[in-house]
Amino acid sequence: MLDAYTPLQIAIIFAVYLGAATAKGVTGLGFSTTCLPFLAVTIGLKEALPLLIIPSISSNIMVQIGARQFVPTLRRFWPMFVATLPGLVLGLWLLDQVDGATAAAVLGIVLVGYCVFAWSRPDLRLPARFEKPFGPVSGFLTGVINGITGSQVMPSMPYLMSLHLDRSMFLQAINCSFTLSSIVMMIGLSRLGLVPMTAIWISILGIGFAIFGIRLGERIRDRLDPDQFRLAVLGMLTLLGLSLIVRGVF
Repeated sequence: MLDAYTPLQIAIIFAVYLGAATAKGVTGLGFSTTCLPFLAVTIGLKEALPLLIIPSISSNIMVQIGARQFVPTLRRFWPMFVATLPGLVLGLWLLDQVDGATAAAVLGIVLVGYCVFAWSRPDLRLPARFEKPFGPVSGFLTGVINGITGSQVMPSMPYLMSLHLDRSMFLQAINCSFTLSSIVMMIGLSRLGLVPMTAIWISILGIGFAIFGIRLGERIRDRLDPDQFRLAVLGMLTLLGLSLIVRGVF
């Protein structure tokens, strides 16, 4: 059932699952955000996207269960979540129109932009009167970017950070967005014929690596400097993003 991938590729995929989940456990960085560029460089973006969805959903649900506040978060941010759906449809349509290298270059640009944002940690503060009108805009744009690149963090993460939510609601909101996007991505990629059964089997097996990695990261968090570890991961993601841009352009 795994004959579409070489043994080396399978080993790399599972190692990336484990590493990305461990980084999520230590620093809170998104599983897909960390995982995607490594897989895109290894096997190509369009081939990588279906491999992320099932492990990503499992890791997101684990965080959501711990964060609680699901109903209050849903009531507050449902317009943003709903607006993500048409954005995803548009993004998936664009993904189907471009070649994998071009889509990967766009991912590289988004990834470098995210890393610069994460490094700078700007003190964003959105006035309360703008929360409702900006929510659907953020959701739609995040959906478009997610659909074409697989990246789920921009601009939803800066938007939610600018509201200065308490930690539980922030985690619940961002992971609700991730989970919804992943489910819709699975449906959309299936309609585009980009979800082979082999990828589904690998994704299912990857759940174990994701869960183990998150628990491992949580255990070793106190033994590492989370900020230094986070900066190291962001440095690697920046280099991978630049690599994807260079590949797409040249």
